[in-house]
Amino acid sequence: MAEPEKDLDKLRAEQAKDDVDILAELDKESKEFDKDSEIDRIRNAFRANAYDVLDLQPGVPDEDIKKTYRKKSLLIHPDKSSNPYAPDAFDRLALAHQTLLDEKKRAILDEAIGDARMLLIRDLKLTIDSEEVKDPDVKFMKAWKEKVKFVLADMEDRRKRQMKAQMQEEGRQQRKDDEEIAERKRKREHEVEWEKTRDKRIDSWRDFSKKKEGDGKAKKKKMKTLG
Repeated sequence: MAEPEKDLDKLRAEQAKDDVDILAELDKESKEFDKDSEIDRIRNAFRANAYDVLDLQPGVPDEDIKKTYRKKSLLIHPDKSSNPYAPDAFDRLALAHQTLLDEKKRAILDEAIGDARMLLIRDLKLTIDSEEVKDPDVKFMKAWKEKVKFVLADMEDRRKRQMKAQMQEEGRQQRKDDEEIAERKRKREHEVEWEKTRDKRIDSWRDFSKKKEGDGKAKKKKMKTLG
């Protein structure tokens, strides 16, 4: 083979290697973009809506929840991402996963989503048989998500008010209990002090009785016989 042909083959080999490196770098950048994009999506999702955080539709089976969580958690895992917000997004994702696998918490969330749907239907003056409801478009789904935020926020607000009222009632009851305990303590202390002075009081009473008896006898001696 002539020398120029050898140089050309070498150049082609080097170019091919460069192409592989470039493709690998592009693939890496693409994956990093996917990670960052998913991290941003999770952090912008309404955290009280676990379906929104996991990007799932209400009513999906547990198996889909587990698969989606597994896939997304591997994608954004803090150990595999340089994004500073990865830990926060990962924690939100884990919490959403736990919520949807908790039967009681998921039932409460599903009920809130159902209430939001009915409120939206009423606000839009539709019925459950309306085409917009039977086959919801992007506009309806977006409005539904916003209504879910409203319902969940209202639920949280009511929960906080109930908690505050409960704490206030518990505080009143605690003060009442403390007052009763203090009153019983005062009574006990009074009884103890009363018992401590018992002998002294008895002696004082005896001295008083003797003095009174002596005064009576003296008065009898001073009395004159009339006649």
